[in-house]
Amino acid sequence: MEPVPNSASVALIEAGKVLLIKRAYAPYQHLWTLPGGRTDPGETAEQCAAREVREELGLSVSALRHVETQVLASSKGDWRLAVFASTHFSGLIDPSDEIADHRWVLLGEVEAMRTTARLHHVLERAFALVAGQW
Repeated sequence: MEPVPNSASVALIEAGKVLLIKRAYAPYQHLWTLPGGRTDPGETAEQCAAREVREELGLSVSALRHVETQVLASSKGDWRLAVFASTHFSGLIDPSDEIADHRWVLLGEVEAMRTTARLHHVLERAFALVAGQW
């Protein structure tokens, strides 16, 4: 049985690339990762994922597909992170102050970047999921 998520993130995939953000603050400050954050009370992981994308990037996202749930530890406590993928989003990117940078990248470029743990593995699964490979 998977752990109940208390946070969520989303791999936004378009034209063979994924949108990564560089975190401006802890946890994971200065690391490239997916947009996301902690759930609010009473919020589902899917609702959290959509809200975080909207707050951090100004984008609306729908048709979220669950990739996996990870159990992570940080200086801010334990995270049970539900990772989603989607190719359905709209709007113009308008990064919040939580985002130091953002970039569309090919999967092959991720390993050369300073990222959160296992990001490349998660993205491999996300790309396969949206391509209908599993």
